[in-house]
Amino acid sequence: MIVVTAMDEQLKRILSSRPKKRLATGKLKAAAVLVPLFHDGREYRVLLTKRSRKVFHHKGQISFPGGKPYKTDASLLDTALRESWEEIGLQARDVEIIGELDDTPTVTSGFNITPFVALIPYPYSFTRNPQEIDEILDLPLAAFLDTSRCKQHTENNDGKPTTGYRYECDNRIIWGATARILKQIADTLKAAGNLGY
Repeated sequence: MIVVTAMDEQLKRILSSRPKKRLATGKLKAAAVLVPLFHDGREYRVLLTKRSRKVFHHKGQISFPGGKPYKTDASLLDTALRESWEEIGLQARDVEIIGELDDTPTVTSGFNITPFVALIPYPYSFTRNPQEIDEILDLPLAAFLDTSRCKQHTENNDGKPTTGYRYECDNRIIWGATARILKQIADTLKAAGNLGY
């Protein structure tokens, strides 16, 4: 069960009122991820995964739980929830969706990712799928609001220069689409003003 706090309500208001930018998909394949947030009694934390070397795409990278839609998925949200269950044992009934971020393309694998931000309970008994996930990580949300941790660079996206980001946190390097999604959250929360971080 999720215990709702005043800060949770503020996060929900900020993220749910944020306008979403959609991409013209073109050749990109649809995908969806869940961006789980939780409060551990001291601070908000972001749940991420380190992908195994056995998966087809993004081997060994730090990412959010998610993947491609199945024909049985009614929506991309269903995809994000199903993948979260398959990868880390997070049940849909324990997830409260509080916002949807901008479509985020992957530079190397040709996906258009739809990110759904969620609140999840703490503590939680996750079940890691070792075929897909090497580690389940949680990192402080405040780390991604610290501009000194975010390094900007230019990536080549289908012949076009694209701004990319890279974070270093707790001896982890986060880059690519995952870093761009984290930057969206950070920019949204910082634009909303003092949230008590």
